[in-house]
Amino acid sequence: MQLMERIFPNIANKLPEFLESFNQTIYMVAISGGISIVFGLILGVLLIVTREDGILESIPVYSILDKLVNVFRTIPFVILLVALIPLTRLIIGSAIGTEGALVPLVFATVPFFARQVESALAEMDQGLVEAAQSMGSSPLEIIVRVYLRESIPNLIRAVTITLISLLGLTAMAGAIGGGGLGDFAIRYGHQRNQVDATYATVAVLIILVTLLQSFSNWIVRKTTH
Repeated sequence: MQLMERIFPNIANKLPEFLESFNQTIYMVAISGGISIVFGLILGVLLIVTREDGILESIPVYSILDKLVNVFRTIPFVILLVALIPLTRLIIGSAIGTEGALVPLVFATVPFFARQVESALAEMDQGLVEAAQSMGSSPLEIIVRVYLRESIPNLIRAVTITLISLLGLTAMAGAIGGGGLGDFAIRYGHQRNQVDATYATVAVLIILVTLLQSFSNWIVRKTTH
């Protein structure tokens, strides 16, 4: 404890608030990440099956989904935060705080993850799809038993990349009062020039990313065949 007080004196004095900010970051990543993974997976699958030569080929549907994903991916997150304030207030009841950051985080993450899913599924051997079709498998069976099952390692990597990116977005959300470690670093590290607050925040984020990446690598090794 004495060592911490010497290295991070301001953190030692604000430890409960720092821990609360940490919990807010985990909350934002868990909730918005969970929602984004579900909807992003659905959107990514739709992109892969409706594209040209897909098992449910539909160029109009693919074009619409593709353009929607591109539009939301090109909007800077800070602008998205502001643009979605009316929708956030409608859904959450407030556009500020941790809860208010969830809606823009989901809107920013779903298109990103959808592209990751599309890329992961596109790498799969198409011969497996053709073999499943020749055996009379339905589109749903091909999606579940072929695309998703055979792409588990790549999908895990996609989830990891998305969650790491989401950590960065939660820090950015702190710039407009979204709470979390980003908000803590801005209020104390930047506005009050308490440099150790910034360093502590960066250190915690590095640890989170390292743990997440290590856990992901372990799962990938277990699921690769």
